[in-house]
Amino acid sequence: MSGEKHSLSKDFSSPACGGTTVLPMTHTDSNRLQPFDLDEIMNCMHCGFCLPTCPTYQQTGLETYSPRGRIALMKGVATGQLPVNEEFEQHMNACLGCRACETACPAGVPYGSLLETARHVVQETKQETAKPSVLRNLIFERVFPYPKRVRRLGHVLWGAQALGLQSFANRTGLIRVLPKSMREMQKAVETVASPRERRKREQHIKAEGETKLTVGLFTGCVMDVMFFETNQATARLLTKAGCDVVFVEAQNCCGAMHAHSGEMAGAKELAKRNIEAFEQAGVDFIVNNAGGCGAALKEYGHWFKGDPVWEERAKRFAARNRDANELLAELPPLQFSKPLNYKVTYQDSCHLAHGQGVRNQPRELLRRIPGLELVEMRHPDSCCGSAGTYNLTQFEMSMQILDDKMEEVRETKAHLIVTSNPGCLLQMKQGILRAGLDKQMEAVHIMDLLDRAL
Repeated sequence: MSGEKHSLSKDFSSPACGGTTVLPMTHTDSNRLQPFDLDEIMNCMHCGFCLPTCPTYQQTGLETYSPRGRIALMKGVATGQLPVNEEFEQHMNACLGCRACETACPAGVPYGSLLETARHVVQETKQETAKPSVLRNLIFERVFPYPKRVRRLGHVLWGAQALGLQSFANRTGLIRVLPKSMREMQKAVETVASPRERRKREQHIKAEGETKLTVGLFTGCVMDVMFFETNQATARLLTKAGCDVVFVEAQNCCGAMHAHSGEMAGAKELAKRNIEAFEQAGVDFIVNNAGGCGAALKEYGHWFKGDPVWEERAKRFAARNRDANELLAELPPLQFSKPLNYKVTYQDSCHLAHGQGVRNQPRELLRRIPGLELVEMRHPDSCCGSAGTYNLTQFEMSMQILDDKMEEVRETKAHLIVTSNPGCLLQMKQGILRAGLDKQMEAVHIMDLLDRAL
């Protein structure tokens, strides 16, 4: 990777290395900076352990594109020495939020929450001077807070595919009206479930044999639109493992996309709805199959820190959350009857591996499938470049990171790339196409692969 040729001993504050003096030194409104926790910021020792793990630092070699460089900028803003301006916003938004630095950090700096705070400060500052863009308002205010609207978008996408509009636009070049990032991504989107298939889903599915647990399946927003069948496969696996599975009707988006984009007020509103919905459902555990959603759900307690009404409820909710890989690994082993003679490599979801510490369980489940050979790539837990909406908003950097990842995938000579997150899955499908490997390789969600083996 490109960052390996850059020295880690550069002067940390030197403008030449993209250090902390690149922004003008001015004071800002202290009320706006209240969200920052200076104790957490000051825990950063600037040791540099994060540098080799950071994808954007590896691509650029710039200090301000590293976790410790961004924390230095946050410190400047939090103490009123630096302004919240476009340059600060650029450095915060260029971060993938993959949290690999948290795994590497010897001081336990909670970089993910610091980044969310920094982006929140940016948005609060911008709202004082300008209205949100039409697109931002549409995404965060008009669509994702409303599950029915998200489902309707899924119906529209299905209709476009069923009528051949997507393939027609690709054949005729009409697809060029879309931004390059969206033109690339749509190639990786497979056929979505029809409205009829969605309506057929049972809300309560009984366990096969003795019921060991009752679980609520967190379906997600994008996950249930684009990967409806993966949610169905997850439910089948859980019922075979002895779980009654409940699809809780009142649930909505987890709020991760809002939180990662600085829209914390919206994220908390979505979290409150989910807490209430699953409290009323009375389930033993809340199970999800999307690493990014799972990390957000488990952090609700942090989101409501200090809130006298919601903090304890949020902590109880977070404690009942399990990734599907976690729970399936804990339950009696599934009896896989169908050998799958594939060579597979596993791409860790950043928010599953670094955010939740779930690494061994997916691999343990894969090794139980007869005939399957698991081959590790050199850096399975390095980010693929998806990172929520990053591959749309920071397209060029995302593709550079993806292309590096695909070189490691190619080395494994695997038939399948397996992952545990919808964003990663779409990104890896896109990577296969970019690398010209679509005739010999497939990207698949681990729940779908386990379901195949049953």
